[in-house]
Formats: sequence, structure tokens, C-alpha cells
Amino acid sequence: MENLYLFMIIALALLAIADLVVGVSNDAVNFLNSAIGSKAVSFKTIMIVASIGVAVGAIFSSGLMEVARKGIFNPDQFVFSEIMVIFMAVMITDILLLDFFNSVGMPTSTTVSIVFELLGAAVAVALLKVWEANENTSDLINYINTSKATEIIIGILISVVIAFSIGAIIQWITRVLLSYNFQEKSAWVGALFGGVALSSLTYFIFIKGIKGTPFADDTFSFTQGLTIKDYLESHVLNIVAISLVICTGISFLLMTVLKQNIYKIIILVGTFALALAFAGNDLVNFIGVPITALKSYEVWLASGVPANEFGMSFLEGKVSTPSYLLFIAGMIMVATLWFSSKAKDVVKTSIDLSSQSSTKERFKPNFLSRSFVRFAVLASQATAYVLPEKIQAKIEKQFKQPELLPSEKEEAPAFDLVRAAVNLMVAAVLISIATSMKLPLSTTYVTFMVAMGTSLADRAWGAESAVYRVAGVINVIGGWFFTALVAFTAAAIIAFLLSWNVKVMTPILLLLAIILLVRNYIAHNKKAKVLKAEDTLTKAESSSVQGVIHESASNIANVVKRGNRIYSNAINGLAKQDLSSLKKNKKQVSKLSNEVDDLRDNIFYFIKNLDEASVSASNFYINILGYLQDMAQSLEYISNTSHKHIHNNHKKLKFSQIKELKEIDEALESLFIDIKTAFDSHSFEQIGKILNRKIEVFSFVKDKIAKQVTRTRSEESSPKNTTLYFGLLLETKDLLNATMNLLEEYHKAHDSSVPPAKISTEEE
Repeated sequence: MENLYLFMIIALALLAIADLVVGVSNDAVNFLNSAIGSKAVSFKTIMIVASIGVAVGAIFSSGLMEVARKGIFNPDQFVFSEIMVIFMAVMITDILLLDFFNSVGMPTSTTVSIVFELLGAAVAVALLKVWEANENTSDLINYINTSKATEIIIGILISVVIAFSIGAIIQWITRVLLSYNFQEKSAWVGALFGGVALSSLTYFIFIKGIKGTPFADDTFSFTQGLTIKDYLESHVLNIVAISLVICTGISFLLMTVLKQNIYKIIILVGTFALALAFAGNDLVNFIGVPITALKSYEVWLASGVPANEFGMSFLEGKVSTPSYLLFIAGMIMVATLWFSSKAKDVVKTSIDLSSQSSTKERFKPNFLSRSFVRFAVLASQATAYVLPEKIQAKIEKQFKQPELLPSEKEEAPAFDLVRAAVNLMVAAVLISIATSMKLPLSTTYVTFMVAMGTSLADRAWGAESAVYRVAGVINVIGGWFFTALVAFTAAAIIAFLLSWNVKVMTPILLLLAIILLVRNYIAHNKKAKVLKAEDTLTKAESSSVQGVIHESASNIANVVKRGNRIYSNAINGLAKQDLSSLKKNKKQVSKLSNEVDDLRDNIFYFIKNLDEASVSASNFYINILGYLQDMAQSLEYISNTSHKHIHNNHKKLKFSQIKELKEIDEALESLFIDIKTAFDSHSFEQIGKILNRKIEVFSFVKDKIAKQVTRTRSEESSPKNTTLYFGLLLETKDLLNATMNLLEEYHKAHDSSVPPAKISTEEE
């Protein structure tokens, strides 16, 4: 039996390392999004500052691992064998749950996940004990501290609302005072803002950083007999006031003497502060359970008492962690920060939702997001009636953004330095207050909701993007409740399975966890490689017809190449009745269609970029996009109809029908290859030769339609087959029509843009 628990300890140690990786990948959003989104400094500098913060926070952590999570369950009611089951269930669930959120690029709370996993596993084991002892289910309250769980849930709900509201209010006031031209304000304005921000962050470092160190309980002469921790909590106003004066003075000197950008300094200090607090305090979420399991194993082994009889009352105290383990954990966290691609995905979600400029919206509007936006619009209109016009005009002036050149838009940050500084400052203040008041909250929830609140106040959620951004926030918040529910349920199920037969289920569940993690890792890497290697459509940026002709050529070659593949896959999938390949084909055509839609969404910016002499380029570009959209729609119909036919188990197409579709596919492939070659090489003079094949290609398809009409009258017996076949042929005809129209548009535009002398030379 000792060997079993030793095996479990080793497994928990390995799970702790993996949990550090997946946990940091998710929580990196807490301290990276403001610095990365504002592009305050280089990415390398941001990562160095964050790494130092994480390393310092981990190494100088007190190492007090509160496994019972401040009263989630009562350890004295359980024996060693049961505690090991609870810990194993928690770690397996935690790593799989966090890895899932990382894979979909959604930020969640490691604190909430570990709390509800402990609660779920403890409830499952406690219920088994209650039933085995023939006690009432109501006796469960002896094992579980339900009041603490309720307090945590209420604390989370309140923190979400407060963080969003305070973030929005502070950002609105800051923007009204500083405007978007904050760099042009007097030095004293920046110094005062720097003083407030830096003093807030400094106090945050004290309250969240020093409180977690071994020095927190030391006393000095200046602390008047109080520990450092108690002294900080009892002299808040004095510390903040002195810090404000000192930080304001330092900010003024930095701006006037050293000519430094105080906003960038605030962002770097804020990034360090949040990274420090994250590592110093959230480390318990990743290694707390395995460390306490190790301590429990050592105490049990020394006792000589059987595992199913040894009580765990010693866990009611705090469990210390050796410094070398904290150092190793810190280094793993730093390495993860640098190399985790999933961390970048999670950060990207937060930045995209708070971006000041237009981005590719990944979330679809829903009823709640539309209702929220309508309410906000009505509230805004009501405010307009209350405020005098002069005040409204002044406010509008403060919110007016500086015009960017088209070349600058691509490299522009998601939001400016002021919003990034407010994000960090407000998050730090809220977390500091909650910590000093001993209120339960999630740092992830606070930092994310502050960022969303400042985005709303800064008008990043305009009429063009509001429903998408609000839908994204709702999805993220919904994911948080999903975290709690799944963490509780999954941990309870795993704990039940382990309790049923711990010897058999431990290796099986560990193997299953490894398989799922490896599978997710391979799938994520494969997806990243596909996205990197796959052709994507690019937005036109040129301001002349000739420039648009050459820029659009690669898009046309891209669509033709992918269209050829999509069409062939649909026909082959029908012939083989391969539902899997048809399903993949649907995704491919949907992606192509979305990319074409994105190009159409960019028309406004394209036209704004044109110079007066090249306005005609807009007509050409709009027509080209229209034909590309027609091609994508035809391919989408062909792909979806083919998938639907096979998915519904309808009768297979006849051999003659498959043969004719293959002939059409070969003809289209030959045509599309020639088109792709012409556009890839910019040999636009070849377009005329391709257009000469127009009648031949259309006649080929018309001939197949005529044959099917004859077949239907004499031998066809399946209405579904007839509908499918005619649908494919007619949509193929539409696809060809859109392709030929596009070629004619290109041919016409190219001829008119090439000098006559050059045309005559080419013809000769």
C-alpha cells in the first residue's frame, strides 16, 4: 500500500509541473494584456519585466500552502487515504480544465477552479462516508464548510460587477481630464497622474507582495510592536499619502529632467507588480495540493498508522514549502511565459475585446449582447437630454481620437498608454482593497473586467463592434461559471471513481489525462501550423488602379486555388460517401467565405485611403470583391448540399452521374490551374486566352444538364438525387459565371491601365 501512495505522490509532482505550465498560460493575461495591448515598450522588454516579477514573487513567497482553502472542507473529518483521493482528483481535473480553456484561448480563474475542485472532490468522498456509515445526507455539513463556498461565489459575483463599473468610471474621468492628446499636457498633469498611479501600484506591491514573504510576520522598532503585515493594514492612509507625494515628485523629475515617458514607466511598474502578486499568491493554486500531499505522506509514513485510520487534523494549520521548490516553480513559470503559444492566445482574446480599432471579431452577437447595447444606446440618448450642449461638446472634444495615416493603422496599438495605465492602476487598487479586507476574489476576473470597463468608457465598443465585444465578454463570464460547475462535477466524479478502486483507477485516470493533454497539444500545434502555412486573403492598401490590380492578383489566385480544392473535395466526398472529408470541406469553405466577407468589411477604409486621381480603383475593387463573394457562395452551396445529402443517408448518386461530375471537376481543375498561373505570375495578357474558352466550358456544363433532364424523364427514380445533381450543376454554372465575370473585369481594367504603346508591343 505504501508503494501505491508513493506512486500517487510522484504522479502529483508531475501533475504539479504540468499544472504550472497550463496555469501560467492562462493567468498570463492578468499582467501582460495592458503592456502588450498598448505597445508601451518592446515585447521582449515586457517579457523580461514580467519574468522578473514572476521569479521574485515565487522565490520570495512565504510558501504557506493553505490546502483546505480557508475552510472549504474540514481536514480533521478525513483520513489519509481519503485525502489522497481528494488531492489526486483535484490535480487531474485542474490540469485538464485549464488546458481546455487555454486551447480555446479563454481566460479563466485558477483560484476558482482549485476551490471548486476541492469542494467537488471533498463532497464526493464525504457523501461516500455518510452513506457507508448510514448517516443522513444532512450530516454532510460536518465535512464541508458550505458558508465559505457561498461567500466565495458571492465575492466573485460582486468583484465582477465592481471591477467593470469602477474601471469604466475611472477611465471616463481620466479621458475627460487628459483626452487623447495627453502627451501635450503640462508636465505637472503627467506628474500628478504618475503620482496617483505609482503610489497605487507601490501600495499594491506592499500589500500583495510583502504580505506573501517570510518577512510579513516580523516586527521592527518603527512598526510599534506590530508585524509588517498588520502595520501596513493599520496605516493605509499615511502610507498612501506619503507615497503619493514622493511618487509625484519622482514623476515630475523623470518627465522634466530625464525626459522620460511617465506613462510607459507606470505600465512597466504595473506589469511587474501584478506579475509579482500573481506568482507570490497564486502559486498555491498550482503546487499547493501536491506539496500538502507530500507533507501528509511524510507524516503518515512516520506514524505507522494504517492509511484508512490516520486522521488529517494537522492540515488545519498551514503547510510550509521548502525554498528550493519555490525556486523551481518560479523558473518553470518564467519558462512557460516565454514559450507558451497558448498564453499568447489567451492574451489575444482579452486585447481583441478591448481594442480601440476594428479587429476581426471572433464572437457572434446574441440576445443578451443586443439587449445590452440597445439599453446603453437609450441611456446615452437620455444623458444627451440632461447635459447642456456646451458640456457635451467639450466632452466629445476630449474623446476625439487623433487621425492616423493608413500606413500607421496596421502598427497602431490596441489602446493607448493612458488606458493601459488605468487598467493596471485600478486592478491593483481593487485587489489591494479586497486583500486588506480579506474578501475572496479572483485576480483574473478583476483584471479582465477592469479592462472591459475601461474599453466601454473609452468608446472602444462603438456601433460597429459593440454587439460582438459584449457577446465576447458574456461568453467569457459564462465560461467562468462553467469553470465552477465543471470543476465541481468532474472532480466529484473522479474522486468517486478513485474511491471505488484506487489501485486500478489511479493509473487508468492518469493515463487518460496524459492522452488528453498530448492530444490537445498535438491538435493545438497542428492548428497553429495550418494557420501559419495556409494562404489567407490580404486587404488592398494601394491608392491606384494599377496598384489594386497587382495587389488583388494574389487574392484571386488564392481563391481559385482553394476553390479548386473545395470543389474537388466535394465531388470526391460524394463519390466515396465520405462524411468526414465533406465535414472538413464545409469548414474550409466557411473560412474562405469569412475571409471574403472581411475584405468587404474593409471597403470603407480602402475608399478613404484612395487619392482623388484614383477613385475609379474603388469601382474595380468593389466589383472584384463582389465576384469573389459570388464564387465563395457557390462553393459554399456545393459543399453544404453534398454534406447534407450524405449526412442524411440519402441514396448514392448513380455511376453515370459521378462520372459526369468527375469530368466537370477535371475541366474546372484545368481552367482554375491556368487562371491561378496567370495571376500568380501577373501574366494578365493570358486572361484573354482563358476567356476564349468561356463558351466551351459553359457548353460542357449545359450538356450535362441536358443529359440529366433526359435521365429524369426515362430512368431516374430518386427525387433527392435529381435535386442534388441539378443543384450541383446549376451552382457550378453560377461558379463559372462569377469566375468569367471576374476575369472580364480584370481584363478590361488591365487593358485600360496599360499604356497603348505597351499593348501594341505585347500584341506584336
